[in-house]
Amino acid sequence: MFNLSGKVALVSGASRGLGWAMAQSLATAGAHVILNARDKSVLKERVKELAARGLKGEAAAFDVTDHVAGGACIQGAVKKHGRFDILVANAGIQHRKPITEFEAADFERVVATNLTAVWALAKEAAKVMIQVKRGRIIMTGSVSAILARPTISAYVASKGAVHALTRELAIELAPHNVTVNAIAPGYFATEMNTALIQNKEFNDWVCKRTPAGRWGGLDEIGPVAVFLASDEASFVNGHILVADGAFSASM
Repeated sequence: MFNLSGKVALVSGASRGLGWAMAQSLATAGAHVILNARDKSVLKERVKELAARGLKGEAAAFDVTDHVAGGACIQGAVKKHGRFDILVANAGIQHRKPITEFEAADFERVVATNLTAVWALAKEAAKVMIQVKRGRIIMTGSVSAILARPTISAYVASKGAVHALTRELAIELAPHNVTVNAIAPGYFATEMNTALIQNKEFNDWVCKRTPAGRWGGLDEIGPVAVFLASDEASFVNGHILVADGAFSASM
């Protein structure tokens, strides 16, 4: 079960954090994974790490807000490998400021990366998947789209929209045997959260607030992506799969 051998996947924001964790799990399950991020040198090292473990991967360095580059990457995968099966639209950024100090340019920058780029990659993936009547699109949402926190208005708005987009595209693409789901991570120990982890007050709050009593480990997010990408998840569609140690289930 959950064998992805022969499948070709693109993971955006795959050089670190959740994206790298999901890319590794997809590759371990047998997929050929195209790793996307902006830093070519980091991607090159990641590809080497996969190869050292006998896993298949390649680098595709581009900014996800460059929609032409994203489309070219997906079309290039089809031309090179003869297929394109899985999109994990994961790349995202954060900006923290009280609403009264939040600049419009920063709001738009977050939305451009976290939402518009996700929509654009899904559009390009859908063009390929509709033709062959198969495919998996997985988006990275957030528990912050369900339970909000102050000072991250752009992030919450963008991830909430990703959840809504997931449902809409699931309905639109289901007749073509393409599923669209989102993963909503809770608090995971990633580089993006380093400052929060090092903040004792915040770290203690997360551990107390999360029924599991801890931050999520990166090895706990990849298998979720593998499930949604698998043939076994063929009837799971339009779903927001929360991975948060029961954070959002508790009062």
